Amino acid sequence: MPFSKRLFDLVFSLFLLPFLAPPILLIYLAIIVSDGFPGFYRSERMKDACTGFTLLKFRSMKVVSQDTGVSGGDKTARIFPVGKFLRKYRLDELPQIFNVIRGDISFVGPRPPLRQYVEKFPDIYTQVLRSRPGITGMATIFYHKHEESLLKSCASAEETDAIYSDRCVPRKAQLDLIYQRNRNLCMDLWLIKKTALRK
Repeated sequence: MPFSKRLFDLVFSLFLLPFLAPPILLIYLAIIVSDGFPGFYRSERMKDACTGFTLLKFRSMKVVSQDTGVSGGDKTARIFPVGKFLRKYRLDELPQIFNVIRGDISFVGPRPPLRQYVEKFPDIYTQVLRSRPGITGMATIFYHKHEESLLKSCASAEETDAIYSDRCVPRKAQLDLIYQRNRNLCMDLWLIKKTALRK
């Protein structure tokens, strides 16, 4: 990752942190009061084709012994009311500012994938993850709602995996590679602005 991009991530995240700390604390307490511990959800994601890291989010679903794959309709019943609100406005992703500070991810880049998809599509993700993953990006802005509509009717983890693999991974990769070929600070600021204004 270019030094200027990392410097921007670090300075911007440290600037935002004092403003985000109160809502992060309040959301954490709201989750604990409404659904108990834990308040955070930790998931292994990939920062490149070989290296995993722990992505931090607010927990929005009931805890189960095993939780694999992306979220589809098969997991909808597990979302508790506060979690539904957090997911609607993407507030569940606020704790990822700590991942940015640590250098796991950037503000802008491809969404960090699960290991199972990197192993399933090594050629795709070897290219996509030449860009450091991010909280938001081209695919997040321009494909997220379509992805949700594709996956919300899935009744099983197997169906979710099949649709995500066949219809989401290749299209998201196309958008992520467009970003990779054209990325610069102005584009990052534009994508951050579009994310902030998105309803």
